[in-house]
Amino acid sequence: MSQMIIMTRLFLFLVLSSLLLKQVLGDVGTAASYGPPYIPTACDGNRAGQFPPGNLFVAVNEGLWDNGAACGRRYRIRCVSGNNRPCKDGTIDVKVVDSCPKSPCSNTLLMSNDAFAAISRFPHGKINIEYTQ
Repeated sequence: MSQMIIMTRLFLFLVLSSLLLKQVLGDVGTAASYGPPYIPTACDGNRAGQFPPGNLFVAVNEGLWDNGAACGRRYRIRCVSGNNRPCKDGTIDVKVVDSCPKSPCSNTLLMSNDAFAAISRFPHGKINIEYTQ
């Protein structure tokens, strides 16, 4: 086999490997929905302008909260599984606006009703998610 063919195959292998790794480098957790009233929040109190367009926002558990450093963080979320095949295709981008109101939080993320509806067919379930910052 010529040196050029070997190098081409190695290059293609590296490119394909990096694409596959990029898709599975997220953390996994659970998510559920929560509804209004959404304010006050732990991040910006009663300020209505804190919510992103489409109301795609979340409250995070203690591990992600990081003593408030999570405020304003953005996460890309994908539904991966749950009861009765709840997942819609695709991902959504959300903004952290609050910490989970209960301690310990029973989910990784509590998603606004609109955010949850964007990735799950069922409004009141618990789903398994993959998320990346």
